[in-house]
Amino acid sequence: MARPRIVVVGAGFAGVSCVRRLERTLSPGEAEILLVAPFSYQLYLPLLPQVASGVLTPQSVAVSLRRSRRHRTRIVPGGAVGVDTLAKVCVIRKITGELVDQPYDRLVLAPGSVTRTFDIPGLAEHGRGMKTLAEAAHLRDHVIAQLDLADAAAPGSAERASRLGFVVVGGGYAGTETAASLERLTTNAAGRYPRLDRREISWHLVDVAPKLMPELGDRLGRAALDVLRRRGIEVSLGASVAKAGPEDVTLTDGRVLPCRTLIWTAGVAASPLIATLGAETAKSGRLVVAPDLRVPGTDGAFALGDAAVVPDLAGGGDGAVCPPTAQHAERQGRVAADNVVATLRGTPLRRYVHKDLGLVVDLGGCDGVSRPLGIPLRGMPAQAVARGYHWAALRTGAAKTRVMTNWLLNAVAGDDFVRTGFQTYKPGTLRDFEYTDHYLTPEEVRARTATDGS
Repeated sequence: MARPRIVVVGAGFAGVSCVRRLERTLSPGEAEILLVAPFSYQLYLPLLPQVASGVLTPQSVAVSLRRSRRHRTRIVPGGAVGVDTLAKVCVIRKITGELVDQPYDRLVLAPGSVTRTFDIPGLAEHGRGMKTLAEAAHLRDHVIAQLDLADAAAPGSAERASRLGFVVVGGGYAGTETAASLERLTTNAAGRYPRLDRREISWHLVDVAPKLMPELGDRLGRAALDVLRRRGIEVSLGASVAKAGPEDVTLTDGRVLPCRTLIWTAGVAASPLIATLGAETAKSGRLVVAPDLRVPGTDGAFALGDAAVVPDLAGGGDGAVCPPTAQHAERQGRVAADNVVATLRGTPLRRYVHKDLGLVVDLGGCDGVSRPLGIPLRGMPAQAVARGYHWAALRTGAAKTRVMTNWLLNAVAGDDFVRTGFQTYKPGTLRDFEYTDHYLTPEEVRARTATDGS
């Protein structure tokens, strides 16, 4: 009798946590485990702004999937682009571009999210994201290139002003940390350009919400706002982008900002894979799931992480859902694995319940705002908690060693502000890095599975 096949889609916090739990719980003869992921690493997403600013190297936050001694999962190098839950087939686009149909007995959907965009003129052509390792590395090169080119431009010229104008859209964690980290990069780098004055560099953080990082509460949100403004970052709340051009950005309040670097971090939406299932969705396209993470109306399918609307049973109920954070995704991965095992062994499933442990925000330098276990912190203590939390959460000793070494080296020696040029052939926009046009339509998925089964 063939072993049941478990297919896990996504190598983020949720997917990797699920796979590791399955490897520890199931014997080799009980099931075959497949992990569908385009890269053989887990990206530690919260540290991505530090990669863009050069504090950490890209390899530091790319945690290998092949270091575990228990490793027996087969990694399928590609991305899932369609799912037929009736035929129990997952369609995979391998990194070669080839489409393959992968049957499954149990399916765990943890494909994560993509940057949420809107129909804003010029955004697709000029907006840059902060969602992937390639985006962070490319953004660093791009920002340093703007300093190089501005240094060569005539003082007082329109070109110089636009190259030294940087706009970040999104006042959440990603946007705030990105603006804080990259502002420090440009300010410190300006000292290496004798023809540039630091006062010529302008940073704007724009968000349509009336408060910065409202999840932190009013007090810590104001503390973060004070840090940004003290550094010279202009924060515009209650506004967004009306139009983006190659050399400027027009805001909804009518202001036109010289800018050749528009960084878009205004929220996330579920992976386009979710739309191929034809199941109920809510909240930016996320799958509606039961408290035990099962996808209603399917046989053997579970969903979690950024791609699912998971009821927050520890948050008081009444329609509360778990926020798309790493700590929830990682714990949901373990529950999903336990429930997959339960369906194989015929034991009861358990519901996901976890009380949020708090939030940490690293603003670079000696600044941070954190709320561990509900305790508000700011300044160096907050940053120490933030970095300590991230360091402890890294899954392998090699990753922890690289990150700690990078932090110490950057603190002692600083940055050389080197532009590698590895990705200069790409324009670097959202469309170039997140591959949102690679997915099949539900009709294309059904056509493939019907043809294969005929």
